[in-house]
Amino acid sequence: MISAMRFQPLVAAAVAALLLGAAGCGHDGPAGKGPDCVGGALPTLQAGKMVFATDQPADPPWYIDDDPADGRGFESALAFAVAERLGYPADRVAWVRVPFTTAMAPGDKAFDAALSQFSITDQRRQVVDFSSPYYDVVQAVVTVGTSPAATVTTAMGLRPLRLGAYVGTTSAMAARALSTNPITVFNSTAESAVALSNRQVDALVMDLPTARNLTVEMPDVRILGQLPHSPGSVEQLAVMLDKDSPLTGCVSDAIDGLRSDGSLERLQRQWIPPISVPVLN
Repeated sequence: MISAMRFQPLVAAAVAALLLGAAGCGHDGPAGKGPDCVGGALPTLQAGKMVFATDQPADPPWYIDDDPADGRGFESALAFAVAERLGYPADRVAWVRVPFTTAMAPGDKAFDAALSQFSITDQRRQVVDFSSPYYDVVQAVVTVGTSPAATVTTAMGLRPLRLGAYVGTTSAMAARALSTNPITVFNSTAESAVALSNRQVDALVMDLPTARNLTVEMPDVRILGQLPHSPGSVEQLAVMLDKDSPLTGCVSDAIDGLRSDGSLERLQRQWIPPISVPVLN
């Protein structure tokens, strides 16, 4: 029989191992340029225009006021910066709304590239392409003061609780690894927040930037802590494209260029300033 003291680090290790499988390793996008990375003349779905997709609603700090087309929010600003580097100014950028799970499903896409906090995973790579990563993300746990989760300080303490997360995400994967109970999945962050307030779940798992924003919008919500990574591993977000898209290498080159000249870091500082939270080991 495993003692509680031994079991506690095992829970954290299990979550970290799961996130290891969901992690990109460094600059893991396709190497080199696409076949024809000619500015403004890429083989996009609509000639002379680049079409981006995101979910609806699109949450802050990734998008602001659920309006991806205005350039505010980290992923919105990044999309326009990528397009600009590829020769598509703002007036040649269009947006469509595609649910998170639909965007990742095999089959023809209604967009050239999508940004909805897509984490790079080996399983997803089988059906879609990913660009070079643009953000290293951690998963966090949020709750309210009246919840049984409010006093939890370890990953093991979450095991008997009712956890919730956004459907189809690595947050949901992490929640399943944490709890001995079936988790509840939601179709939006707002829906999950209402469930938390109504005590339908004890805590939510979500990426740390979204968690921090939720604490601003809902003062009764607080961050319990972040989930651990395996040593040397990090979960990474990337632009998602159709499998074997001719644009993947071009988008990766654009992101690599934004990283090299400091633009990517500036966007991160503007929209996702760092925050210090304890680790739930």
